[in-house]
Amino acid sequence: MKIGIIGTGYIGKTLALKLAKAGHEVTVANSRSPENMDKEVLATGAVAVTAQQAAQDKDVIILSTPLDQITKVAPLFAEVQQSVTVIDTSNYIPARDSRIERLEAGQVESLWVQEQLGRPIAKAWNAVLAYSLAANGRPAGEPGRIAIPIAADREIDREITKRLVEDTGFDAFYTGCLENSWRQQPGAPAYCTDLTIEELSKVIDTAEKERLPKRRDFSVQIITERMNGISNKNADWDFILRLNRTLYM
Repeated sequence: MKIGIIGTGYIGKTLALKLAKAGHEVTVANSRSPENMDKEVLATGAVAVTAQQAAQDKDVIILSTPLDQITKVAPLFAEVQQSVTVIDTSNYIPARDSRIERLEAGQVESLWVQEQLGRPIAKAWNAVLAYSLAANGRPAGEPGRIAIPIAADREIDREITKRLVEDTGFDAFYTGCLENSWRQQPGAPAYCTDLTIEELSKVIDTAEKERLPKRRDFSVQIITERMNGISNKNADWDFILRLNRTLYM
């Protein structure tokens, strides 16, 4: 498939590498210019382009920017056909993002993103640790393969997202429609806990929506104190995984 990726943070970079390696035609855009693209992002065949080009003539567009940047990139989707599958990977972290009152009031993150873009979206790769996405993929059927939750309203979006998640080395676990995608938001048992599909199926319905923000913010406070900043590149991923399992499950 022709895939455009907008954003080259931990998740966007890894998706560019994995999906190009899987044989897809991948173009990728950062927040600056194609000339300033980290060459490592292009190591498996992805091509650096502008954000406008990444959104043009694609089968799939993956939006992998911080959530508070969604409104800035939304104009890129004005001319995107409704038939195109758009997959959002973002999460709302108030300590990092600008405060968004509707999310503070409890609106589901995916529904807010969909409103900003003015079109259907799917949600995936928001609930996997960056290290796990990069290093812990396994072939289909191998014991212990991690499952990644996905959500979508349209069947075509669900099927395409499922296929691409599996192409990155993980089982895709459909959590339902976007209205219920809060079950894969930060603070939920499905969020960044590296569970198998069997384990995930047992905990997905144990999420308690009203408790997610407090758990999310507590986790961020602990990580910030330990790492001296939540974007620290030397993050102790094993510690974060153990913390998430302790607080969220």
